[in-house]
Amino acid sequence: MGLLSLLRKLRPNPDKEARILLLGLDNAGKTTILKQLASEDITTVTPTAGFNIKSVAADGFKLNVWDIGGQWKIRPYWKNYFANTDVLIYVIDCTDRTRLSETGSELFEMLMDNRLKRVPLLVFANKQDLPNAMTASEVAEALGLVRLEDRSWEIKACTAVDGTGIKEGMDWVCKNMKK
Repeated sequence: MGLLSLLRKLRPNPDKEARILLLGLDNAGKTTILKQLASEDITTVTPTAGFNIKSVAADGFKLNVWDIGGQWKIRPYWKNYFANTDVLIYVIDCTDRTRLSETGSELFEMLMDNRLKRVPLLVFANKQDLPNAMTASEVAEALGLVRLEDRSWEIKACTAVDGTGIKEGMDWVCKNMKK
């Protein structure tokens, strides 16, 4: 066995690495989900004033997850992170009915960008543990997710604070990675 063959075996498989973009309005639960994925303490989560990046292992993949802040002043910068995205995860606070229209507008505006064309979309319908939370199907209907064409998408109910539903969502991500 030559040195080059040995080095190739030692180098991680680039086909098994993916760039995941984690977006949503402020206070949706993006950073809590990221910390759950990285098995980190979630007792002190503060608003993201920029971005966080974590690499997590899932189903043999190295997922480089980019959590970008969701405050309205930061949202215009989201587009700077679109290039080379393999999967888009969009988090929605299912208790915040007053901003459902706003979150839907942000999502559909983003999905029109050519750099996200055909990128699989996972929507986490977060905060299912709270009273009056909309179900995942209510959110999907209200946002009109069925209108999405030429894109694989899924909506998963989750509760970021205890991790419920996150693994199921990430299983879908690994199965539907952009080729």
